[in-house]
Amino acid sequence: MKWTDTLDIAIALTDAHPDIDPMSIRFTDLHAWVMALPDFDDSPDRSGEKILEAIQQAWIDERD
Repeated sequence: MKWTDTLDIAIALTDAHPDIDPMSIRFTDLHAWVMALPDFDDSPDRSGEKILEAIQQAWIDERD
């Protein structure tokens, strides 16, 4: 997965952190959790606020 795979990342985060409310997570934690996903393979500095917001929104939508 790459930073632009927001839906795949959201699904993986839902599986990895089922008890976490994605609305309450800080972007620094979100960045670290994405980097820790086993199928994630992208540079840490390729993300930014817009990408993290898109991942967070996809995660919120995935949980609904």
